[in-house]
Amino acid sequence: MQLRFLSAIFTAFLLLAAPGHGQQAARDLFSAVTGPTGGPSVPIGSYAKGCIAGAVQLATDGPGWQAMRLSRDRRWGTPELVQYIGALAQAAAQDGWPGLLVGDMGQPRGGPAKSGHASHQIGLDVDLWLQPMPGHTLSAQEREELSAISVLKQGSRDIDPNRFGEAERLLIYRAAQLPGVARIFVAPGIKRSLCQTRWRDRSFLGKIRPWYGHDDHIHVRLSCPTGASSCQDQDVVPPGDGCGSELDYWFTDAPYQPSTSPPAPPLTLADLPKACTAVLEAR
Repeated sequence: MQLRFLSAIFTAFLLLAAPGHGQQAARDLFSAVTGPTGGPSVPIGSYAKGCIAGAVQLATDGPGWQAMRLSRDRRWGTPELVQYIGALAQAAAQDGWPGLLVGDMGQPRGGPAKSGHASHQIGLDVDLWLQPMPGHTLSAQEREELSAISVLKQGSRDIDPNRFGEAERLLIYRAAQLPGVARIFVAPGIKRSLCQTRWRDRSFLGKIRPWYGHDDHIHVRLSCPTGASSCQDQDVVPPGDGCGSELDYWFTDAPYQPSTSPPAPPLTLADLPKACTAVLEAR
């Protein structure tokens, strides 16, 4: 095992030293890999600049969940993330939620994806649809063709009460209450609906963060596992419930102004932690 690891590190050194290799788009390299590395699960780097060794795959179907978009091959993560999905499915069932529709987790070795996400790179992120699981096992075609549905009113930043109500609020509450959760990203209108709800304990609301494009799913992000020294956590969320001026900002035009800066170039292999080259090339 040690010789294989040293060989991988040596290979990584040669690859980084090779002219131009480190400047290849990391999204092309990582999306082409079809299986994980062996060995223990090790998240490396940060959520938006990293990779994962020893990723595990979420089962297509489990007690209380079904995975979507199987062709994307983004059902990989740390064991903690897989366990979290199972735990949430079980907890949400107590409130009558029929089951989870699981969207993207990460790629077999993490890293940048060709589409859809800047994060989801170290096996600690998962998208969960805000529609309950149907009462039948979805076909492969259904998993590809069904779409998550926005819970906002058309042309508005506010929730549609016909699509977002107590059941959805309780799902997010359950999701935030489970151990290990660092943040849950939602549309600003969803956050405002949660803020306007009477909760016996509002402490979970600080983890609910408004962000663009999360009107049909929630994006759960776990903290780095204990002892994962190669994993870089985000800063802790600010104190408070985030329901004041911080949230009001998202209902102004300021966050939605077009950027005047040119788009950032895609991450290259050289931009990622050096260990990610060994992860990419491991056999």
